[in-house]
Amino acid sequence: MAALFANAPSNLSFRGVDVKKEYVGVKGLFRLFLLLRREHFDFVADLHGVLRSRFLSFCFRISGVKVACIDKGRSQKRRLISQKHKILVPQTTSFTRYAIVFQKLGFLFPLSFQSIYGKNKGNIEGVRQIVGYKSEKDRWIGVAPFAAHKGKIYPITLQEEVVQALSQKENITLFLFGGGKEEIMQLEKWEQTYPHVISVAGKFKMSQELALMSHLDVMLAMDSGNMHLASLTGVPVVSIWGATHPYAGFMGWGQSEANAIQLSLPCRPCSIFGNKPCLRGDYACLNQITPRQIIQKVESLL
Repeated sequence: MAALFANAPSNLSFRGVDVKKEYVGVKGLFRLFLLLRREHFDFVADLHGVLRSRFLSFCFRISGVKVACIDKGRSQKRRLISQKHKILVPQTTSFTRYAIVFQKLGFLFPLSFQSIYGKNKGNIEGVRQIVGYKSEKDRWIGVAPFAAHKGKIYPITLQEEVVQALSQKENITLFLFGGGKEEIMQLEKWEQTYPHVISVAGKFKMSQELALMSHLDVMLAMDSGNMHLASLTGVPVVSIWGATHPYAGFMGWGQSEANAIQLSLPCRPCSIFGNKPCLRGDYACLNQITPRQIIQKVESLL
C-alpha cells in the first residue's frame, strides 16, 4: 500500500499497521491507540467504518479528539442486492462518502484529483528492457483478467479470445497484470502464445506497475483492485461487471459508466463484493457477455 503514497504531498504521511499479528484483539487495538495518541492528532477521520476502526474512533473520542466516521450506506446497499424488493438506484460513491467525513471535520475541497502523477506520467526507465518504447502511433493496452471472487471474473476462456483478437491488431501491445502463482502461469501462457503480449505479473514492484499503467491508452479490468489502481493513474478503464454493479458506488475514480460492460438481468446485482455464489448457478451475468462486446469497447477508446 505504501507505493500508493509514493508521490504524496508534504502534509501526508503513511503508517502501515498489522492488526492480525502485531495489534490483535481489543488489547492490541488499545496498544495501537496509545501509540497513535502520541501523534497528538487534532482530528480523526474513520474512512473504514469497521469494528476495529470504530473501536479506535471511540478511544480517540473519549480522549477529547474530534472524530468523524464514514456512513457506508449499508441498508441502501442491501436493498440494491435484494432479490424480492430490489431498488436499483445509484448509491453515493465511496469517494463522496470519504469527502463527507472530512467535511464533518470542517475540511472543504473540490474533488478534482486526476492522477497520482499529477499532469505527468510515471517513470518506467527501470523497466524499459521489458516494456520497450512507445512511439506516437503505438497503443498500449493493459489487461487485468482476475479479481478476488468468481462472481467478478469474466471466464478465462473468453478473456483469452479477447487477448488473441487484440494481439493481432497493428501497433498494439498488451500488458498483462495479475498476481498469485496460478494467475502468473496463465498470463505467461498467453504471453508465449500470442504476439505483442507482455506479462508483467510477478516481475514488477507495485510502484513500477503503477508507473506503467500511467502510460497505457486503456486498461481492461474486472471490478477489481487493478481497476482502481489504473484509475489512480488517470487511465480510462473498460470494466466488466458480473455479480456486482457500478450503482453500489465502487466505480474507479473518474471512470465513465459508459465504459462499464454489464448485462441487464433481474438478479443483478446479487452481491456488493461479488463473494456470493451465483443464485442461478450459471453466472449468466458474465458468460453471456461476448468477447466482441469487449473488443469493440476497448477499440473505441484507442
